[in-house]
Amino acid sequence: MVIATVATCREFGAPVLSRGGGTSLAGQCCNVAVVMDFSKYMNSVLWLDEGKRQAAVEPGIVLDDLRRAAEKHKLTFGPDPATHNRCTIGGMIGNNSCGVHALMAGKTSENIDELEVLLYDGTRLRVGATSDAELEQIIREGGRRGEIYSKLKSLRDRYADRIRTGFPHIPRRVSGFNLDKLLPENGFHVAQALVGTEATCVTVLEAVTRLVSSPPCRSLLVLGYSDVYAAADAVPELLESKPIGLEGFDDLMVSNMKRKNLMTKKLGLLPDGKGWLMVEFGGQSTAEAEEQAQRLMTKLKLKGSSGPSTKLFTDPEETHHVWQVREAALGG
Repeated sequence: MVIATVATCREFGAPVLSRGGGTSLAGQCCNVAVVMDFSKYMNSVLWLDEGKRQAAVEPGIVLDDLRRAAEKHKLTFGPDPATHNRCTIGGMIGNNSCGVHALMAGKTSENIDELEVLLYDGTRLRVGATSDAELEQIIREGGRRGEIYSKLKSLRDRYADRIRTGFPHIPRRVSGFNLDKLLPENGFHVAQALVGTEATCVTVLEAVTRLVSSPPCRSLLVLGYSDVYAAADAVPELLESKPIGLEGFDDLMVSNMKRKNLMTKKLGLLPDGKGWLMVEFGGQSTAEAEEQAQRLMTKLKLKGSSGPSTKLFTDPEETHHVWQVREAALGG
């Protein structure tokens, strides 16, 4: 159906747009185009290989559906925006989603091994990492695929030095196309280069996702600061404690929720402050996860009055309520 839709659009010169869960700030799909919503019919896990830690999925699958399938094997798909119960993997590929646990597993671009894609001209390609020998072979074989890879190689070679020096090496660089993924040292990874292109280059038909270990036990430490800027300043030090998740929000979000009488009791769970950081630790046992949080609390208390207020959540229901406070705000 997708192939037929694109073929019809090509015949009449109509633009096409792939739609995920519509969870971005503007809802996306606000241009003039034939919109393809993959969430109704192309929403399955095609296969899951526990040994290889991979799963092949259709682009319309909701993230939490993939995560539930992976958790049966004590695995997970790492990136998880606040909209995880309704955003789709295709949408995450479109905007290179991160989320709380991107700290543990990286951005979406680092968790995609292969893509099956459809071009506007009807060409279908399976793309992923490409060795130098494979790249030269593809180019020698010619055809549409060879032409595309040749042009990508030319683009890479022309701007390689500028990409290496100009692309900032930060964990959540999601702006612009991932041209750095085409560098030889990154495996000329066409699939990962396509992540973040917002369906402007290809239509994704299938994705082979990378899965990571999911800590079975977790603890949540919430820190309250004088404002969101003080909270941001504290992040580098907190990262030294190796949390698996780190998320922040400010008093503006909390004030707006209070004004609308939303989650009043749940907001009362937060420690004192006007800027908060949620620090999650993982372990093979509850004691292991809580010990990591307690160690950080002890370190922070040595700061005295200059340190943050702290609250460790060990009750599963209270922990869930605190996460709900964050997730009720703008999708991350």
